[in-house]
Amino acid sequence: MSEMASIYKFKVERIDGSEINFEDLKGKKIIIVNVASECGYTPQYQQLQELYEEFSEKVEIIGFPSNDFGKQEPGTNAEIDTFCKVNYGLSFPMAAKVKINEEPIYQWLTKKSLNGKLNSEVAWNFHKYLIDENGHLVTFYPSSVNPIDEKIIDWILSS
Repeated sequence: MSEMASIYKFKVERIDGSEINFEDLKGKKIIIVNVASECGYTPQYQQLQELYEEFSEKVEIIGFPSNDFGKQEPGTNAEIDTFCKVNYGLSFPMAAKVKINEEPIYQWLTKKSLNGKLNSEVAWNFHKYLIDENGHLVTFYPSSVNPIDEKIIDWILSS
């Protein structure tokens, strides 16, 4: 796959205003998930945190808060950050709140012409994209697939 098909070219704003540089994640698997604080799937924050605590040496999880689906993330970056830390003890990186369809990294994730793998559409909150340790898109799972689903854990543990 070409460099065009690598996630490493992206940098995004972190929820605290600093930067997440995907190039710094070379050699690790990455799970990108759009998140919301007032969604029926919000309890998945707990499973994402458990996954991160158990496998953080192998996988990086990055949450992208968005109010795009059902207006279920109305808070500011500071409010979202506080909610996640107080209610779920989140320690994995969170990006600043985004509009999914306007965010360049999501354009890359959803367009085969950019990611070299597949076309997809983010249909709801807690949609998960899996990126291999070489920065290439592997697959995605819809909101209904729990972060600690066996197929996600098997992927993390595969070499």
